[in-house]
Parts: sequence; structure tokens; C-alpha cells
Amino acid sequence: MSVSPSQLKDEPLHQGLRERLVKELSGKGIADKNVLNAMGNVKRHIFFNTAFRHRAYEDIAFPIAAGQTISQPFTVATQTQLLRIKPGDKILEIGTGSGYQTCVLIETGAKVYTIERQKELYDLTKNLLPQMGYFPKMFYGDGYIGLEAYAPFDKVIVTAGAPYIPEPLKQQLKVGGKLVIPVGEGDTQEMILVDKISETEYKESKHGMFRFVPMLTQKNK
Repeated sequence: MSVSPSQLKDEPLHQGLRERLVKELSGKGIADKNVLNAMGNVKRHIFFNTAFRHRAYEDIAFPIAAGQTISQPFTVATQTQLLRIKPGDKILEIGTGSGYQTCVLIETGAKVYTIERQKELYDLTKNLLPQMGYFPKMFYGDGYIGLEAYAPFDKVIVTAGAPYIPEPLKQQLKVGGKLVIPVGEGDTQEMILVDKISETEYKESKHGMFRFVPMLTQKNK
């Protein structure tokens, strides 16, 4: 998707709405200043059809292509905060989607490797993000198997509801690394943080209920 220079503009109105969103997220418990700064820097309105841009900085999920959604800002901020990102961290993202979460990760200083299994979304996002000034390593493939060729990763984030925690994603973490994944097969999922203690030992903690589209198993040809 090629967008015109006018569509990439960041008007004072957008900047003001982002500032208000950041304050709202802070009030909801997002305390990591690096995360709040990242949320304040990413131009979420660019991911929206022009007709719906007035809703871009509401704290809601919103439909995008291929039956998917752009995640709610609070959800994006929560997952990012749980990762405790340090500049230079190598992060594997499962589910590129719109690319919004990808951009937030990059804004925290991370090096991002991201996988999308919906070809339509992959093509759209691969074209859009460089126009916005973001250059993650992007892959079209099955998120359940991760990216073994590029492992290990400091952090792994899954942005779709998974029925279980895929073993390859745990194995591709560095010792001391973190995996954030929403787990559950119903309409809502529980946010799980997995800390890798050693090559064979993991610690899991629960961080509330969220709503995600399902993580799909077969790569869409």
C-alpha cells in the first residue's frame, strides 16, 4: 500500500490526541516511560482509512484488512511494558498485523523480527512501514514455529490469541529472556508472561484478560 505524502502528515490535532492517549494509558497503569514515549511517537492515524482517522487515538481496537484488527493501545502498551525492553533488544513478534505494535517496539529501541501469516496483511504492511520510517525484518510464515534461523531472541511477543504456548517460541528465547503471549481458545485470553530461567526451566505469571483475534495454524498461501 502506497500512501501519499498528505496521508503521512502528522497534524497538530493528531499530536494533541496522542498526548491525550498517553495520559489515558498512564492513568490505566502504564508506568514505563520508554513505553509511554513510544506510544506517543507512533502515528496510529496512518494505519486507519481516512474516513475513520478521527477515531485513531481512541483506546479501542479497530477493524483492518483480512478480518483482523489493529490492537487497542492499552493492550499494545501492556504487552510492551511486560517485555521490559532495553535498547538493542532483539525481539521476535508473532503477528505483524497492521504493524502498529511493530512500530511501538522499534520506538523503544528494539531490533524487530516480525512474522505475519496473512498474505494480504504482510504485503500491505511491508510496503507501509518503510514509508513511515520503520524498517523491521519482515517475514511471511507460520508464527507457531518462530524464526529458528535468527534465534536466539531477547524477547518474544505474540499478538494473537493462542490455544497454547508454542514450544519453539520458548526454545528460541535467550536464557533471561521473556515471552508475552495471550493464551485461551474463547473470546478472551489470559496474558501470560514466560521468563526463561535456564535452558530447561521457565517461570509463568498471569497478567489479566484481553481480547485478541485467534492465532492461525496454517500459512495462507
